[in-house]
Order: sequence, then structure tokens, then C-alpha cells
Amino acid sequence: MGKHAVQILKLDTDKLILMLNEALAEEWLAYYQYWIGARVMEGPMRSEVEPELLLHADEELAHAELVANRILQLVGTPLLNPNQWTKFSKCAYEEPIDSYVEAILNQNLKGERCAIQRYQDIAEFTNGKDHATYQMAVQIMNDELEHEEDIEAWLNDLARMKEDFAKLRM
Repeated sequence: MGKHAVQILKLDTDKLILMLNEALAEEWLAYYQYWIGARVMEGPMRSEVEPELLLHADEELAHAELVANRILQLVGTPLLNPNQWTKFSKCAYEEPIDSYVEAILNQNLKGERCAIQRYQDIAEFTNGKDHATYQMAVQIMNDELEHEEDIEAWLNDLARMKEDFAKLRM
């Protein structure tokens, strides 16, 4: 982004770059949360859920690239050290200690809901002031909303499966 393009933004660019670096940290952690969760996951529907979690991981990585590029366009510096990710992230990273599919999905659901809020905040901060960042935030938020919907559907399927098995036992 040229110097004039940064100057005409009607917002605090330092605050925006901080918000974007927080989002960048969260995207990297979300990528790893999905990727490692898909690898260690066990339980019913694993074969259906695993490829989708890996797809979500790829999408989180693509979000990290969009965010990093936007930080650079704003003449900022993206986080340079992975040790900074947990310091900047407002979304928790949860180790998949319980590898049961439902536990993995619940961890990812928490992350998606946090990401939705993150991009809602960025969209509100940039609306009418920085069209490029606003459009990027809305685009990523739409992906995160889709991820949330996918996870909720799998969790609902698991709940129904449990109900059906309970009926069979009676």
C-alpha cells in the first residue's frame, strides 16, 4: 500500500495493525488446532470429519496469509516469531489431550466462535474507514461462520447417534 493510501485511512493504523497481528496469531493457532486435531482424532465419524478438519486447517492458513499481507500493505510488521502467537492471541489454543472426536470438535467450535468475534470487531473498526481491511474481515468472517455451522452439524449428528444407541439399549 502506498504512503498516500495509508494516510487517507480514517482510523488509528497502529491499533489496526495490533488487531491484525492478534488475528494473525489466532489464525496460526487455529491452523495447528485443526491440523493436529484431525491427526489424533478417534471415534465415530472420524473418517468423515478428518478430511473436513484438514480443509478447515488449509482455510485458516489462507486467512493467515491474507492478514499478513494486509499488515504489510499497512506498512506494519507481521508477528515474526511463533513464540508471540500465544501472547497476542485472544483465542485459546487447547491441546487435543482428549482425542475423542466430540472433544476435538468442541475445541474447534470455541476457536471458531472467538474468530467470528475477532473479525466482527475488525469489520466494525474498519467499516467506512478502510474498505480493503473491512472486505477482508467480512470475507474471513464468512468462512469462520461456515466452519462454525459445519462443526455444529457434526456435533448434532453425534448427539443424534448417541440418542439412537441409547434407544437400542432399552
